[in-house]
Amino acid sequence: MTTTAGTSSASHHLSPAFPGRAPWGTASKLRAWQQGAMEKYIQEQPRDFLAVATPGAGKTTFALTLASWLLHHHVVQQVTVVAPTEHLKKQWAEAAARIGIKLDPEYSAGPLGREYHGVAVTYAGVGVRPMLHRNRVEQRKTLVILDEIHHAGDSKSWGEACLEAFEPATRRLALTGTPFRSDTNPIPFVTYEEGNDGIRRSAADYTYGYGNALADNVVRPVIFLSYSGNMRWRTKAGDEVAARLGEPMTKDAISQAWRTALDPRGEWMPAVLRAADQRLTEVRKAIPDAGALVIASDQESARAYAKLIREITGSKATLVLSDDSGASERIDEFSANTDRWMVAVRMVSEGVDVPRLAVGVYATTISTPLFFAQAVGRFVRSRRRGETASVFLPTVPDLLSFANEMERERDHVLDKPKKEGEEDPYAESEKEMEEANREQDEDTGEQDTLPFEALESDAVFDRVMYNGAEFGMQAHPGSEEEQDYLGIPGLLEPDQVQLLLQKRQARQIAHSRKKPDEEADLLELPAERRPVVSHKEMMELRRQLNTMVGAYVHQSGKPHGVIHTELRRVCGGPPAAEATAGQLRQRIAKVQEWATRMK
Repeated sequence: MTTTAGTSSASHHLSPAFPGRAPWGTASKLRAWQQGAMEKYIQEQPRDFLAVATPGAGKTTFALTLASWLLHHHVVQQVTVVAPTEHLKKQWAEAAARIGIKLDPEYSAGPLGREYHGVAVTYAGVGVRPMLHRNRVEQRKTLVILDEIHHAGDSKSWGEACLEAFEPATRRLALTGTPFRSDTNPIPFVTYEEGNDGIRRSAADYTYGYGNALADNVVRPVIFLSYSGNMRWRTKAGDEVAARLGEPMTKDAISQAWRTALDPRGEWMPAVLRAADQRLTEVRKAIPDAGALVIASDQESARAYAKLIREITGSKATLVLSDDSGASERIDEFSANTDRWMVAVRMVSEGVDVPRLAVGVYATTISTPLFFAQAVGRFVRSRRRGETASVFLPTVPDLLSFANEMERERDHVLDKPKKEGEEDPYAESEKEMEEANREQDEDTGEQDTLPFEALESDAVFDRVMYNGAEFGMQAHPGSEEEQDYLGIPGLLEPDQVQLLLQKRQARQIAHSRKKPDEEADLLELPAERRPVVSHKEMMELRRQLNTMVGAYVHQSGKPHGVIHTELRRVCGGPPAAEATAGQLRQRIAKVQEWATRMK
């Protein structure tokens, strides 16, 4: 659905107390999409309304404007806001207070104080006592605002509790920046419509996507900086595996390579944090209070990343852990000060508003489109024209796909389409392999005795993604090529970002063309001359090299290991498991040359 500019103002219907001051969550003048959504609602007067607006677009302002209108016109007598977290319900109460709507964020039971217009609670709180909230909405006409409504599908009990508690509500306003879920749990109070393919999808009443918000300068454009590198790890079975992040491989191998990259004891995370800090320094030249955030997988990693940041920058990072009672206060403090870095596990992945965040490091193994969109949403809230956001990613296929599809609008799919065998020829074999692995694990208990272990990692600057296009080619950390991209100014119009990236790429290609191909490492070859090699072709090249080395073993009498070591000394490069296609071909040619001389 496309937005329409408002022709008549809804603001004159608001309480005289609105908007007062306009800090977080409120604004003195509605944006075009907020005005359009207000007019659609006022015209149709629906009981249920689903508004989908990209993170950072101003869903809170729209919801509170509507709440004020409904209260002023006596359509409802009280408001209940349901939020995903304790921190968010407090932010809702603070934002509502600024426009004269008083919500109690500490409400637990019993009658509500006369000074309040309603309550702010969490989905978990509703899940514990659904009848308490049902009694409240039955006693007085109630508007229920369900913030990030997809969370009502997080567990069956939460969804059922929301249905039980708010079924009698006079009005229900559902809000989300990401209406899609990875599962097929139905979301309460959301309408699903069946398409021509027989699949039911969520139907929004008003949609304002990232593409529209970007065109309206409501959100910042995002520059994604992707890093690959060589990874080495030990599997549960005790085997050592080496692979390059971003190369075609199985799902399990991608997952293990990704976990190896994020291990704070390796070289990948320090290199990426160092690059992100350099980017932050550049951004702060134009945005002096710009901050950076690392989104970590777990608390242990978060603490380790905070320690690395201290070592790299000399300054302490704000550490936010979900089970820490002071987490909410620390987020507020960081939002208000000018410190450089914050590290968090989940608290800042969704909904928490820190507008000065402009640089992010995606250091978690969560690979759902919902989480990715919400995480990137922490960096896109625009404060003034020309601000850009920079997000650092590991070169993982799913993440690169999400980054390239930022402007794509999604719906929650209730029915999963069944893949035909020819569409996914490996689906059945992968399933069988998973079953076999599971049975083996259960029988031997190997998962307990030989856990996954990250052994070694390094980082390579891979590419930049912006506006659905890719720029640059691989370069070593600290190289002139990497610095070129890290040094892009933090205050640019979207078309200027595109132009600058094109110039940087042209310069990088021109620099690498000075070297002949046979002397250039794959990292330094221009993109158009870099061979695209599939995983199958890489396996064939390794097999061919091992066959040639085996033949030369019989001819020369030297052990396999000695020959491989000599090949690395003469030709350069890492072990065969980590070598590029070009390096493998070079070694094959060298073994053939040695064998020919001996004949």
